[in-house]
Amino acid sequence: MTPAVLSALSQTNSSSTLNGLIPFPPKPQNSKQNIFLKNKISRRDIASLSFSFSFIALSPFLSPIAPASAFSIGISGPKDWLKEQKRKSSRFILAPIDASREILRSVYLSLTARDSEYTNKDLEEIQELLRSAARDCVPQERNSLVSFQASTGVEVCTFRLIVKNAASLLDKKDPVKLEAEAMLNDLIRSFTSLNGLASETDIQLSSNREKVVVALMDTISVLDKFEQGVKECLEV
Repeated sequence: MTPAVLSALSQTNSSSTLNGLIPFPPKPQNSKQNIFLKNKISRRDIASLSFSFSFIALSPFLSPIAPASAFSIGISGPKDWLKEQKRKSSRFILAPIDASREILRSVYLSLTARDSEYTNKDLEEIQELLRSAARDCVPQERNSLVSFQASTGVEVCTFRLIVKNAASLLDKKDPVKLEAEAMLNDLIRSFTSLNGLASETDIQLSSNREKVVVALMDTISVLDKFEQGVKECLEV
């Protein structure tokens, strides 16, 4: 290269830096490239601003509502709503208890309404009614299918399922729930005793029938207490 060309290149390199530290960015090659960069930046900025405004507009809905605010505008929580639904369906939850009580009363009338002799068929019918009233909660009275389900971990005792349903929204150590579970255990023991007595006692004798009647009345009393415990869980 000629001395003039070398001198021009040296001046260009020195003027494109600030004391040799930061090079200046190259100029756009033409006006079309400059317009393209402006359009690209504008679209990016607009998209960013649109997202920012959208987030600001949605932020009141995305932020959690304090409990006081929920109550102040009259909106109840999901737990309160579930409690109300349970109260509305309480008669369906309590229906098996009422049905068992009616069965026990019919057996009571059968054992006290006459003094005539009882046949083996009468005894079988009474035993079957008592098994039905126990709602698969007496292990000795369960059929093969129910026993298989119980051995596999499937709950089959209707009264136990009723307590689980009624107390599902209560804390594990809630006194109301614990009381209902204690009444459930008393009820199962009462049905177990009653069904065992009816199976082993010769009801042909009036004295034996009286024993069954006394156990039956005790079971009805325990069933009434159990029903009240379930109602307290349901708050009805």
